[in-house]
Amino acid sequence: MQKAVGTVLTSAVASKPGVPGVAAVVTDRAGNLFQGAAGKRALGGEADMTPDSVFAIFSTTKAITGTVALQLVEEGRLDLDAPARTYAPAIGELQVIDGFETDGTPRLRAPKRDITTRMLLLHTAGFAYDFFNETYHRLAREQGQPSVITSSLASLRTPLLFDPGDAWEYGTNIDWAGQVIEGITGSRLGDAMKTRVFEPLGMEDTAFTMTPAMRERRVTMHQRDSSGVLTPLGDFELPQDPEVHMGGHGLYSTALDYAKFIRMWLNDGDGPHGRVLKPETVAMAERNGLGDMKIKALPGVIPSLSNEAEFFPGMPKSWALTFMINDEDAPTGRPAGSLAWAGLANLYYWIDRKNGIGGFWATQILPFADPASVGFYLELESEVYRTRASRAA
Repeated sequence: MQKAVGTVLTSAVASKPGVPGVAAVVTDRAGNLFQGAAGKRALGGEADMTPDSVFAIFSTTKAITGTVALQLVEEGRLDLDAPARTYAPAIGELQVIDGFETDGTPRLRAPKRDITTRMLLLHTAGFAYDFFNETYHRLAREQGQPSVITSSLASLRTPLLFDPGDAWEYGTNIDWAGQVIEGITGSRLGDAMKTRVFEPLGMEDTAFTMTPAMRERRVTMHQRDSSGVLTPLGDFELPQDPEVHMGGHGLYSTALDYAKFIRMWLNDGDGPHGRVLKPETVAMAERNGLGDMKIKALPGVIPSLSNEAEFFPGMPKSWALTFMINDEDAPTGRPAGSLAWAGLANLYYWIDRKNGIGGFWATQILPFADPASVGFYLELESEVYRTRASRAA
């Protein structure tokens, strides 16, 4: 597998258009089957990409936040179906937006029901992102709504698009789940993650604030323009002393560290230095939580940040706590019922609990759903299943 999957990485760098550099890890329940990297940490730079290169992992942060929430459920400290304002009072102050007045002022009303933490973990609470939703984009343009990239509490105090529980909309839900966790534990989210997830799994290179050693291995963010040309964004960095530890996107990490997190989910919640989740919690969390509701494609409202994005177009997809589920077998070989998601700067992962295998692909390129990045990630996944099939034959 090392050679076959490694070829995918080198092809991703050598292709036109390609990626400046990529790191990837494939793991089964016992350990890494592949770990490798290709290219450079910055376009035109000298530093080689390595499996321990440090990335802003954006929304792949979400599943880690969800894991801490599930731990609190196990401990009897969090009721997923209680009003989330019980733990994070500020969320109870938010209203639903019912359009705009003629002068552009948002028209607001009280929600018909309380937001629950289950809704937050399922993305049914009513929150969105400005780069995936035109209403939120208008609030940012005309009303000065701060970007979530500021990691500020003000960026989370947005109106709801609909009454909680009525629909699925991808947005700042898991950032609010982080606020719920802080309200229960009395500690910052990063501290809760460290003691509850990172230390039991040996994830030493994952944090909201980079250590000096992590910073030395940081990968440069890149921007691809409409003609496919990449430009390094050398000054881009998520806030390192943030007002809010953003549970939806704020972590820095490595492919090697994230593989440890994936492996925990493959092993029914067990880690090398202690159990993170109970097997029955993992079994509960991996189930579809949306009923007959399905998730939808993500429109590219701000082209510099995201293209239109959808995994396996035409295939029905559900949502678990806190992952996407492909409801049918995927063309890559990933079986129905597997877990997966992604991060804005073109980071992708999957967790196939049926076959005990998963992987993480990391680049630092905007906008999201970059054809080169996502295309070669899906090729990596396909190669993993082809290699397994040929060995079994």
